[in-house]
Amino acid sequence: MTAARGRTGRPPLTEERKAEIRLEIARAAVELFVAQGVSATTGEQIGQAVGVSARTVWRYFPSKESCVSPLFSEGIDLIAALLREWAPDQPLEELFERTLATEIGIISGPERATVGDLVRLTRTEPGLRAVWLQTYDEAEPAFAHALAERAGLPRDGFEPAIRAAMFNAALRAAVEHHAWHGAARGTDRATDRATAETELMQTLRSALAVAADGVK
Repeated sequence: MTAARGRTGRPPLTEERKAEIRLEIARAAVELFVAQGVSATTGEQIGQAVGVSARTVWRYFPSKESCVSPLFSEGIDLIAALLREWAPDQPLEELFERTLATEIGIISGPERATVGDLVRLTRTEPGLRAVWLQTYDEAEPAFAHALAERAGLPRDGFEPAIRAAMFNAALRAAVEHHAWHGAARGTDRATDRATAETELMQTLRSALAVAADGVK
C-alpha cells in the first residue's frame, strides 16, 4: 500500500491577495486605456503590466473594460457607513466634506488623477460607460439599506429606495460634471491636482446640497 500523497503546488491565494491582484490589474488597465485607448489595449498587455498572464486577467474579469471596476466601486462601503452616521440635524454635504475628495472609489489613492481621466473616457467608450453605470446600480441598494437603518425603516422599503436613488444620482452627476468640465491641466501637475480636488469638493457639496432636500 502506498502512502497518500500530500497536496503539491502553490498554496491557494487568500481573499485579501485576490483583492490586491484585482486592484493591480485595474490600475494597469486604467493606465493603458488612458495612454493608448481601450480598443488598442489587450488582455495580454494588461497582464504584462502586472506580471501575470492574460489567462489570469480573464480569471478575474470577464472583459478588459470590466478590469477597471474595482477602482469605481472602492468607496461604496465607506459611503454607506457614513450615511448610517449622518446625524438628523447635520447637513448632508458637511458629513462628506472631509472624506469624499480623498476616500471615495474613483478618486482615492495615488491613482486618483489617472482615474479622473478614466471617468472622462466613459463619455466616449460604451464598454467603460456600462461598467461605470453598473457600479452605481450596484451601490444603490447599499445606500438604501444604510438610509433605512438610519431612519429605522425596513431595509426593502420604498422610501429609502427613493432617497438612495436621489443621493446616488447626485454623486454620479457631480463626479461626471467635474471630470468632463473641470479645470484644464497645465504643466504643474501638483498645482493641477490641488485645483482639481478643490473644484471636485465644491461640485460635490453643491450636488449634495441640492439632493439633501429629497434625502432627508
